[in-house]
Amino acid sequence: MRRSPISGIPNAPTLVGSKVRLRPKQIKDAANDYSWRTDAELCRLDAALPMPVSFEIYLKSYIEELNYPRRGCCLAIETLDGKHIGNCSYFSLDDIKQEMEMGIMIGDKAYWDQGCGTDAISTLLNHIFSQAGMRRIHLRTLDWNKRAQTCFTKCGFVPCGQLIQGNYHFIIMEIRRQTNSTKSD
Repeated sequence: MRRSPISGIPNAPTLVGSKVRLRPKQIKDAANDYSWRTDAELCRLDAALPMPVSFEIYLKSYIEELNYPRRGCCLAIETLDGKHIGNCSYFSLDDIKQEMEMGIMIGDKAYWDQGCGTDAISTLLNHIFSQAGMRRIHLRTLDWNKRAQTCFTKCGFVPCGQLIQGNYHFIIMEIRRQTNSTKSD
């Protein structure tokens, strides 16, 4: 079995971009993550409802996830001076097809439209394509979320489909690893 791009949360490398650093999640991130998961505007952007649980209940499951991560990885996005501003993740790894899904959220709204999301995605893509042998990465975004679509397009993603889940309409976007033999490989 192929190693995942970032093999497990505790030993995951820290990746440094031009504006942000991606690092393994830590217990100190829980308060920010909880505030973002209970913020109605952020949840709307993620096609989710705000979490209805207390911080204490959330923290228990948060610690469990840090100790026993599922296949995939969630990384904290922080500024180069160490401020936690969001998260990015990859999941649904398929070693046979050599593909996975990716997601991102800049939770600290003061950092919206500052290029931090674009830098985080580009940094993670570079790492995954150079270290993991993945050929395709896809994501989904709400069809009305033009800010996210602009960011993903800057990073090289192109629309490749649509998905309807309940009342939500998503655009599926993908990026494929460039190879020497063919550009659409």
